[in-house]
Amino acid sequence: MEVRLVDIRPRDSYVAGHMPGAVHVEPERDLTGQIGGASRGRHPLPDAAALAETFGRAGIGADTFVLAYDEGTGWAARCWWLLRHLGHDAAGTFDLRGYRGPLGTGNGQRPAPATFIARERTDDVIDAEEILARLDDPSLVLLDARSRPRWRGDEEPLDPVAGRIPGAHNAFFEEPLPAGATDAAEVAVYCGSGVTAAVQVQRLVLAGRDDARLYPGSFSEWCRRAGYPIERGEPAP
Repeated sequence: MEVRLVDIRPRDSYVAGHMPGAVHVEPERDLTGQIGGASRGRHPLPDAAALAETFGRAGIGADTFVLAYDEGTGWAARCWWLLRHLGHDAAGTFDLRGYRGPLGTGNGQRPAPATFIARERTDDVIDAEEILARLDDPSLVLLDARSRPRWRGDEEPLDPVAGRIPGAHNAFFEEPLPAGATDAAEVAVYCGSGVTAAVQVQRLVLAGRDDARLYPGSFSEWCRRAGYPIERGEPAP
């Protein structure tokens, strides 16, 4: 099995210094779909066929193990999740900040294109309508991967409304999973726009929860939906 290093950072960061042999995938362009309306959130999922073409251009085929990296932004996990979403499980991630080896500069080399066949899953996502219908369902545990101040609604630097989806537990992506997260009957994760939520989904999968789901629209979609409830402050003990 061939190993493909994939740099999931902005182009200028890749050009300034990347792992030797790594190919570049632009996160905001290649791993984000077209924003077609306010209800879809800030980082919609890409079209499956377009994403398959992106992965194929990056030299990712059926026999490729993908090792995606970033610098703690969550985009490498987004790449991992999207690969898994399209049926490609041979993938992992790491943080470039922990790498101490040589770096290449410039535009790098283009790999030989590969054939990537998308086998899109439907069991790894949850949508706003299902969450709304199940806000009072204790069997569904919802994790919010944003920082605690954003979860509480103390601040919101990116979206027009502060707060969280009612009943969501804070699970900041820079911290381990909260206690009991792997014991829920069902577990789903969201964040601001569906990127850093993938970090916690990956941790759940590694902990044995292959059924963990991601809410792609996340809070950036939820807070723009008319009539959808929003909770703020610390929950009652």
